[in-house]
Amino acid sequence: MDNRTFYYARVSSKEQNLDRQLAAFAALGASERDIITDKESGKDLDRKGYTALKAALLRRGDTLVIKSLDRLSRNKADIKNELQYFKDNGIRLKVLDLPTTMMDCPAGQEWVWDMVNNILIEVLGTIAQQERETTHSRQTEGIAAAKAKGVTFGRPKAEKPDNWKEVMELWQSGQITAKKAMEMTGMKRTTFYKLAGI
Repeated sequence: MDNRTFYYARVSSKEQNLDRQLAAFAALGASERDIITDKESGKDLDRKGYTALKAALLRRGDTLVIKSLDRLSRNKADIKNELQYFKDNGIRLKVLDLPTTMMDCPAGQEWVWDMVNNILIEVLGTIAQQERETTHSRQTEGIAAAKAKGVTFGRPKAEKPDNWKEVMELWQSGQITAKKAMEMTGMKRTTFYKLAGI
């Protein structure tokens, strides 16, 4: 069976787009069927596309191409574990932002390539984790600052309408149905029952 090359692209949220990574793959001649994508955070490895890639697609002798090391994960330990997994399973990893991983190694010189790549990967893995920790720290500080200014997060609290008391009396005494009470108060079912304490 012929060895295949797969391409993996990831962004952290559904709002971000994959265009830059996909364009880089297209420049290498990647076909759409060989590109696997995720729109999920890199904080862990539990991602639909990536899991399918490892479980069902990649075989010994195949190659996986990514744009940068942090597309695998932003966690240094996870990056190391994944690299070990690929090595143990005979899968070659090419990282576009690491040119040495893109070259074909002369026979007998594999140990030099491994050494160079391991050093680069160690450094980049540390940077990726540091960036994630910095981002998380900034988010925490930003939320704390916003709360200090009185900014509230989450859904706004449901307010009782002006006619709430009268409508509730009619409904509780059986003069109108719950559906009618919802119409009169202009409320959705869940909000109505929540405010009614049910």
